[in-house]
Amino acid sequence: MIGIDTNILVRYIMQDDVGQARAANRFVDSLSAEAPGFVPIVVIVELAWVLGSAYGLDRAQLMSAITGILSTKELVAEQPEIVWKAVRAFEADGADFADCLIAQTAMAAGCSGVMTFDRGAATRAGMSLLA
Repeated sequence: MIGIDTNILVRYIMQDDVGQARAANRFVDSLSAEAPGFVPIVVIVELAWVLGSAYGLDRAQLMSAITGILSTKELVAEQPEIVWKAVRAFEADGADFADCLIAQTAMAAGCSGVMTFDRGAATRAGMSLLA
């Protein structure tokens, strides 16, 4: 298994830089179920942020990119069950993906809740507002 940084996945998904996309394609295409690429959870957060903010992908496109990573045998996501829960919350609640992942990670760690100053996260991601 070999780790994969965010920029490799961005180039693979967006195909926006010919040289880097070609290299990313070769690399990702060389992965297999027996020798997969490892996608750290922070890479998934960065990927969602970059694709949404820098490339303007909408929620459905972000969901497709993240679920594609989770569904591919050639890629192994860190804590995939938590990421899947965050994906479902992102789809259902209209919250920011990072907020969904923060909430789901905390809950999986046994936290009774997640405190925030972010009103959107408190409203849509199930966090509690710290007053």
